[in-house]
Amino acid sequence: MSEKKLPERNVRHHILITGASSGIGAALAEYYARPGVTLSLWGRNPERLAKVATLVEGKGATAQVLSLDLTDAQAALAAFIKADDALPVDILINSAGLSDVTKPGEVSETAEVALAMSMVNFSTPTTLGCEAAKRMSARRSGRIAFLGSVASFHDLPLAPVYSGSKAGIGRFSTALRAALTPYGVLVTLIAPGFINTPMSQKLDGNQPFLVPVDKAARKIARAVNKGQAVLVFPWIFQATRLLEAVLPMPLAHRILRKLQIMENAPSK
Repeated sequence: MSEKKLPERNVRHHILITGASSGIGAALAEYYARPGVTLSLWGRNPERLAKVATLVEGKGATAQVLSLDLTDAQAALAAFIKADDALPVDILINSAGLSDVTKPGEVSETAEVALAMSMVNFSTPTTLGCEAAKRMSARRSGRIAFLGSVASFHDLPLAPVYSGSKAGIGRFSTALRAALTPYGVLVTLIAPGFINTPMSQKLDGNQPFLVPVDKAARKIARAVNKGQAVLVFPWIFQATRLLEAVLPMPLAHRILRKLQIMENAPSK
């Protein structure tokens, strides 16, 4: 079955975006906002969500906001069912995410961080993805997108839980695409490098090839609209992905550990 492509700026009627209170989610909401579009905006911060809602409503869209902690997958699932029952969701964009890195003297993120990160980065979006898959496949149309990371391609000693959770969502995304394509539902995995968002601004150290958030949102929306399978950007991370794939694992790990030492070194 050939893939159906949408025009670059063609938007559907109801778009649900998680993590919409800031960063990529907020930028995507602004990109999609126009008359005739209903945007369901989920996020943890009600004040920031209200500001995003005001912005998109100023562009003629209808905004429905929900302040929700995505560590509670059951609550998220109930909210999605309610939203889709009220108005079928045409595009689901799981853009919410948590990130953290190990602190000096630690060998991994803490257990508490691991639990929260696993829920937000993997368990809850897969739960929403499965429910959306059931409903969209019955309607024979829809788009589902998951925000992964180029970190999923590498065994990062600095962030084993983060890279692991993003690797998990990446494999789930491509597997779900394999299952849904015959039903006219296309799934997109977004694997970006560093994007200039509040999340990345909290991280210490260099952030090479940093992408402005509005540019990232355009790239992501275009990929979702076209039903592209995987979007990796900037392009340089395609090369690093291939390079690590051909390196022997012990050598790749040695290099990554050295980079971690450099990253944690005090600046002069």
